[in-house]
This record gives sequence, C-alpha cells and structure tokens, in this order.
Amino acid sequence: MADAQTPEAPLRTLIVDDEPLAVERAQVICAEIEAINVVGTASDGAAALRLVDALSPDLILLDMTMPELDGLGVAQKLSEYENPPAIIFVTAHDDFAVEAFDLEAIDYVLKPVASDRLARAIERAVARTGERKESGSQWLEELWVPHRSELLRIAVNEVHRIDAERDYVRLHVSQGDGQSRSYLLLQTIAGLEAKLDPAEFIRIHRSTILRKENIRGLRHDGLGAWSAELDDGEALRIGRTYLPKVKAMAGR
Repeated sequence: MADAQTPEAPLRTLIVDDEPLAVERAQVICAEIEAINVVGTASDGAAALRLVDALSPDLILLDMTMPELDGLGVAQKLSEYENPPAIIFVTAHDDFAVEAFDLEAIDYVLKPVASDRLARAIERAVARTGERKESGSQWLEELWVPHRSELLRIAVNEVHRIDAERDYVRLHVSQGDGQSRSYLLLQTIAGLEAKLDPAEFIRIHRSTILRKENIRGLRHDGLGAWSAELDDGEALRIGRTYLPKVKAMAGR
C-alpha cells in the first residue's frame, strides 16, 4: 500500500463509527500510514464532539449513519468551530455525496473500506492541511463535486466559467488538452460567488460568473447593452445590474 505523504507532524486523527469491527479495521489501516496518528475513537456522534473538544484532532474518519446524532449532524456542528478538523466520511451508502460536499468534507469513502482507497483520502487531507498553512487564504481554493460514488476534487484555478441552473451551478473546467468539461454542483450561484476571490472572478449576470483572465474584451451592442467576449470567441450578455462592476474592471 502506498503511504500518504508525511506532513511536518502526523495528523491527529479521530475514528468515529458505531460498528466495532469498522473501528478495528480503520485502526489497522491507519496504523500503516505514517501521515496520521490515531488519538481516539468514538462510537456515537455525541461522544465524537466531546473528544473533539478534549483532543483537538486534525482529522476525523466519520461514519455517516449512526443512531441519534449521525455523521452529518456531527459535521454540521463542527462547521461552527473556528478551526474545525478535516473530515473524511466513511459510509456504506453512496447517496450522501452532495451533503458531504456542502459540509466541505475532504473525501467520501465507501465501505467495506479498501486500504489503498483510505490512504488516498488521507493523502488529500494531508495536502489540504498543507495548502491551508501555506496560503492562509480566505477564498475557496478547491471544489468537490459528486462523481459516481465519490467526490471529484477540482481546483478553483481550473474553473473558467460558472452558470446557474435552478438550484445548481454548472462548473466549466479547463482540461489539459485544451478542452473543457462541466460538472453540476448543488449550490447557489450567490453562495459560491461569496467564496470566490474577486480578484480572479467576476459576476457578469445573475446566472454567470467568469474568470477574469478568460475575458478578451467588452463589446457595446447598442441601446446600453454590453457583452463580454471570451477567449474562445463566445460573447455573453452582461446584466445591467453587473455592468458598472464589469466596466470598473476594465478601467471604464
């Protein structure tokens, strides 16, 4: 099994699962990963929160379905903490991926847990922790989109356009071959806009956010209407509400 990249200090890790055999298996796998150090286990959500307060873990391997306070409930409470631990959800169910993303989980691992799959998830947790320490940025740096039974990590700097589609947003992502792929994410465009660096992105319409560097120019279409011309030649209408900010970007 490939070990996760070792950080400056192992991530203090808490295992939370109401199934003793699942806890035991996770402990066995974790014992072979130098990047983490298991500091405790809990069998229910309330106990998990008490241990978080007592042990201040960096990472939680969190079962999704538990009696009374389940994994989602634990994650929701932890999201209110000033410096919450990273979360890897571990579950036998494949239909909670959207909820996991909304709670900014690192990953979503299905049971029975394979050692190499959990190791990859922990690598992501180590990388995320390192990125946060280095950047100290308040802006969103990555997105996790549901993809089959997992979450797919997308770096925000690969997103060049975001379109609103009812209760979802569609992320248009640049590929290495110059092509683009799109992914649907359950998120409002206003909520996502608030998390994006305004130095990198600008909203031009109630349904559209663009990466600034992909805007080739602005075009006046007459009668007060303006469009943003993109690198690929496409022109997108600029909403009147957003026009002053777009013009300000261009120094107008």
